[in-house]
Amino acid sequence: MRTATIERKTHETEILVELNLDGAGRHSIATGIGFLDHMLSHLAVHGLFDLNVRAHGDLHVDAHHTVEDVALTLGEAFDQALGERKGIVRMAHAYVPMDEALAFVALDLSGRPYAVIEVEWNAPVAGTLPTGLFAHFFESFAVTARCNLHARLLYGRDDHHKAEALFKALARALDAATRLDPRRQDVPSTKGTLTR
Repeated sequence: MRTATIERKTHETEILVELNLDGAGRHSIATGIGFLDHMLSHLAVHGLFDLNVRAHGDLHVDAHHTVEDVALTLGEAFDQALGERKGIVRMAHAYVPMDEALAFVALDLSGRPYAVIEVEWNAPVAGTLPTGLFAHFFESFAVTARCNLHARLLYGRDDHHKAEALFKALARALDAATRLDPRRQDVPSTKGTLTR
């Protein structure tokens, strides 16, 4: 079973993430930030990951710590569930349209964290979530998932649609990259290892 349960507790947040890479998109998300819940639901449904997320953060301050720590914990769950990463496809990409918006995500589960995020937002918030935190979410996820992640919004007008397209593209790319290739029995690397 490619599953993980990760808990993260700090003075700012308390996070629980339960993940099954080989799921059916079943999910239960409660972060205290409605728009983040909506985006994580897309990640589960469109990636076919079973996902349970519970977060209690210092939302009386702002959303920053909760968004960051959810992303860090989610990335760690993907890293743990992937184990040694033997037999995985490893690299994948996805284009996803959402009405007038089009997003692209490419990733490599290489073990080397790096993120490049190219998105312009029209407003300072989407729902109650500051739009500037979306890039931080993707960057934080890449660090603990130990993946190379590129996300780009090619065009769009509505910030809600832009965010949905990005998270759906992340979901589809993660689904493809985490799949097991029956032809591959070892780590997909000429080095023979995907090191930390």
